[in-house]
Amino acid sequence: MAFDMEQAKRWMSIANDKIQQQKQYLTELDQAIGDGDHGLNMARGFQEVVEKISSTNYEDLGSLFKDVSMTLIAKVGGASGPLYGTAFLKMSLALAGKKEADDNELIAALEAALDGIKARGKANVGEKTMVDVWEPVMEFLREKGSLQAKEAALLAKEKMEHTKELEAKKGRAAYLGKRSIGHIDPGSASSYLLFAALAEVLEG
Repeated sequence: MAFDMEQAKRWMSIANDKIQQQKQYLTELDQAIGDGDHGLNMARGFQEVVEKISSTNYEDLGSLFKDVSMTLIAKVGGASGPLYGTAFLKMSLALAGKKEADDNELIAALEAALDGIKARGKANVGEKTMVDVWEPVMEFLREKGSLQAKEAALLAKEKMEHTKELEAKKGRAAYLGKRSIGHIDPGSASSYLLFAALAEVLEG
């Protein structure tokens, strides 16, 4: 099944719903090991994204995701704005000129998003960041060769929960050293919500 403009808008809308519902939870995670503003920032950013894209007609997926990117960079503070903004900017470039994407094209776009996150955040697996969700999910999708979104979302949840065991090596949480162990990384939690939203759009 092709991923089209309507589904892209639904993805952002469902992601926003999930982030609004989990705003307090994301905030509490960030209060434990960060600046305490991840929930608020993400909720504000994705609300703006939905308002922007729902009232705009797009020629292609690339221009839609470019607006998502620019809105997140402008509206989400902290490290998350540039990281998620870069992710969607890379997706927009990968999907430029396409009105719809097949599984391989969407996986390639998500792969580009991960590359952008890693380049921007200089993070690798095991450092207690959103990469600890994105990298294994993309490995799984690459291996399957098809967008098995529900399984990917379950894996994202498992990997998010695993960040509790890790010591933070990046961002403000890194200053806590071993005291960061025992807490879920906020960026991995919001990343899980994105993959969960995508699963709802693609597989219901």
